[in-house]
Amino acid sequence: MSVTFYHYPKCGTCRNAKKWLDENNVDYEAVDIVSHPPSKEELASYYEKSGLELKKFFNTSGLKYRELGMKDKMKTYSEDELLEVLASDGMLIKRPLATDGKNVTLGFKEEIYNEVWK
Repeated sequence: MSVTFYHYPKCGTCRNAKKWLDENNVDYEAVDIVSHPPSKEELASYYEKSGLELKKFFNTSGLKYRELGMKDKMKTYSEDELLEVLASDGMLIKRPLATDGKNVTLGFKEEIYNEVWK
């Protein structure tokens, strides 16, 4: 199983997740989420497979999220519009985002990584 690991190299949480993947010998491909963000179609697929609400895919504590006033737009935008906005800028996406095509995780919690990626 190879995991696509979308991360932002300057993010401490991403570094912790990457360290966990390395220590647990998980085969992964690291992708810089800012220079190569997932497409709208990929995000739609990840969203569907994750079982999470779409809001969870947004980096709600990020500067871009606040600059764009996304808190208010979350209530009025359609799912399609939200996916479009999400795909427009990797800094809007909650990170790290990891997927093997079947499973999807957002952020880094060791217990979830142990459950999903070990």
